[in-house]
Amino acid sequence: MSQELHRSVLLREAVDALVTDPGGFYIDGTFGRGGHSAAILERLNEDGRLVGVDKDPQAIAYARERFANEKRFSIWHGSFADMDMAAADRAGQVTGILLDLGVSSPQLDQAERGFSFMQDGPLDMRMDTSRGISAAEWVNTEAEAELARVFKEYGEERFARRMAGAIVRRRAEKPFERTLDLAEVVKAANPAWEKGKHPATRVFQAIRIHVNGELDDLQQALDKSVQLLAPGGRLVVISFHSLEDRIVKRFIRDKERGPKLPRGLPVMDSQIVKTLRSVGKAVKADTVEVDENLRSRSAVMRVAEKLG
Repeated sequence: MSQELHRSVLLREAVDALVTDPGGFYIDGTFGRGGHSAAILERLNEDGRLVGVDKDPQAIAYARERFANEKRFSIWHGSFADMDMAAADRAGQVTGILLDLGVSSPQLDQAERGFSFMQDGPLDMRMDTSRGISAAEWVNTEAEAELARVFKEYGEERFARRMAGAIVRRRAEKPFERTLDLAEVVKAANPAWEKGKHPATRVFQAIRIHVNGELDDLQQALDKSVQLLAPGGRLVVISFHSLEDRIVKRFIRDKERGPKLPRGLPVMDSQIVKTLRSVGKAVKADTVEVDENLRSRSAVMRVAEKLG
């Protein structure tokens, strides 16, 4: 089954950091193809429980098949931004939350999902194809200035304006419908390719992030994790690009310091409520994992613990 080809990144490191109580209640906010979930379940005893969350209908169907006989596991269809709904009766009682922010291999490798600039397929890129607008709809209708902003902000693409202009000129002749069609236009507009990286990489990343509202969802999920976690509970987040990692790093730092107060306000340290503490340093995949799974090279894992 093609689903099995997906390799979960930092699997051992993530589960080691996450599972502190074999009988606890855990949330895998990004089920994907269940690699992390399977490893978590191996660490739980008969009292432990795990809820998987995913917005991809294919992932939901796969979860129901793979864990059909696993009574300790349940799956919930939706964004991790709404994971409080998946654990409505567990606010303040969750032992651990895992967020793996990477796109799963089946999503990237199935041309019909429209994520790949290496294989031809319909230009879609939605995690949940039942809602929202497709990448094609957005690329074909958005203003040039907004295209450039998204490419610059979400893709950190230095030739964003140049690429946006090329897209607008081409779509006036013929709308974009296929992934390779868009990739070729972006490629032609890129005057300086990065070594070892396809010239459309950053633009495709930016479109995917925008179409799926990924960074907004991440911020909401981080905020809700503090409400859901029990004292001593762990938040484990694996990021795959600097935009995500900056958000996670800043969030943990801010929760460690407590709320910002007006300068000069007479407040004792004991009155400042700090909700998280960072656990260890950021973790990256070792050379062995990178050699076996090239997609792990950009992964960064951060861990935080809820203070009581």
